[in-house]
Parts: sequence; C-alpha cells; structure tokens
Amino acid sequence: MLSCKRQMCFASTVTCSASNKPSPSTDVSFTAKIRSEVLSPFRTVRMFFYLAFIASGALGGLIATTQLIAALANPSRAAEVAEILKGLGIDIGAATIFAFLYYRENKAKNVQVARLSREESLSNLKLRVGEKKIISVSSLRGVARLVICAGSVPFILESFKLSEPFTQSLLDRGVLVVPFATDGNLPGFEIDEGEEMKELPTKRKQLWQLAPVYVSEWSNWLDEQKKLAGVSPESPVYLSLRMDGRVRGSGVGYPPWNAFVAQLPPAKGLWSGLLDGMDGRVL
Repeated sequence: MLSCKRQMCFASTVTCSASNKPSPSTDVSFTAKIRSEVLSPFRTVRMFFYLAFIASGALGGLIATTQLIAALANPSRAAEVAEILKGLGIDIGAATIFAFLYYRENKAKNVQVARLSREESLSNLKLRVGEKKIISVSSLRGVARLVICAGSVPFILESFKLSEPFTQSLLDRGVLVVPFATDGNLPGFEIDEGEEMKELPTKRKQLWQLAPVYVSEWSNWLDEQKKLAGVSPESPVYLSLRMDGRVRGSGVGYPPWNAFVAQLPPAKGLWSGLLDGMDGRVL
C-alpha cells in the first residue's frame, strides 16, 4: 500500500551583529552577588564571625607569645612556660581552624558568584522567535526549559532527527531547543510527513523555533563554558536549563531526549505548580 508524503523545510538562520552587546561585567557581577546573597543569606554572617574568631585567636596568640618570651627570659617564671604554651597552642589552633573555615566559605562564595555571573551572561544573550521577534534568554524564565545544542551542522541535524520520537513529550514539559551551529549557518530542517502525522511538522517547528542572534556573543559564552569544564573547543555539547533559567545539566554529545522526558515534570496540568522546582539540581 502506497502512502503520500510531503516535505516541510524551515530555516534556523543565525544573525551576527556587533551591536546589542551584553551588559558590562561589573553589572553582571553586582547582580550575581545579589542573587548569591539571596541563595545563601547566612553566609555573610558566618564569614563575619569567622573573621572575628580569627582576630581573637591571633590577638590571643600575640599576647601569649609576649608572655612566653618574658617567661623564658626570667628563670623565676619557668613554671609558667607550660601553661603559656598550652594557651598559645589553643589560640593558634583556633585561628587556624577558623581561617580554614573562612577560606572554604569564601571559595564556595566565589564559585557560586562565578556560576551566577555566567548564568546572567547567558540570560542576556538574544534569541529570535519566528521571523522578526527578538527576545533575551531571561524572558523565557518560568516559561520554558531551554536545551542548547551546540556543534557542527551534522551534529545539529542528527540531534534534530533523534528528538523526533519525543517531540510531543518534550513540548508537554516546556522544552524548547536552541540549535547553535559552530561551523556556520544552520541549513533548513527537513521533515518527511505522512498523512497520518499531519500535526507533527507544526510541533517539530515549535520545538525548534528558537535561533541564536549575535553569534559572536554566543560563541564567546560557549567557549568560556567549555574552557571551565575542560572540554575541547571542537566538541559538540548540550546544555539543559531549568525553568528558572539556571543550568541543570550539560554534557558532550547528543542531548538525552529520553532522559528529559523521564526526569522533567509537565509544564502544565495538575502537578505543574508543585513540581516547578523539580527540574534537577543546579550545576
């Protein structure tokens, strides 16, 4: 039995421009610091007390050191040396412990601020929706879970092909794909449609409707992520964002479409509100 097929093609062209640059790094860092304070509200208090304890231990150690010198210089105070050394050891130990705690807390803060700064830089990147509308990534927070596919044109086209069986399930979970071809403009996606699958082309186009704008800014951001992750610049990668715009997962190779369907809750329906935070832990 013969079946009729028709072919649908839609392009995903990337626009390159030097205008509309990302916000200055100072602005991004300030925003990231504010978000860091919100996410870890008691970190500043802990760090203040760590510094206070370090200062107290250092001052106690200084006083004990002067007492020790005086005791060693005076034979009549030789009996006090053991007690002074004990106090000096306690002061040095306390200062060392709290210095380590402060160092660890400050390192965690810097890592968090750096991650939030990168997320803010990502949120400022631009996307094209349809033919004319241009939006920022941040405007999709609370609306969609973005999956960024970055690699060569064959990699993008194969990712597009592999996502076909999961099209409806991905859309139900609010997933939208951002294809970013690192070796040139992405050609049109081609879809073979049978009469029994009339709605599929529209849904496929909806899933892959976004396109990066200002390719140099996307390239700079992606290169920085690869460098930090120790991934070679030529490797094809994917990044999965949570509904709140934070990175929930990434990897080298094709996006695991089946895992997204299994792990992500529906974007609409009875459980949508309760499961909004179940996108996965932040990387």
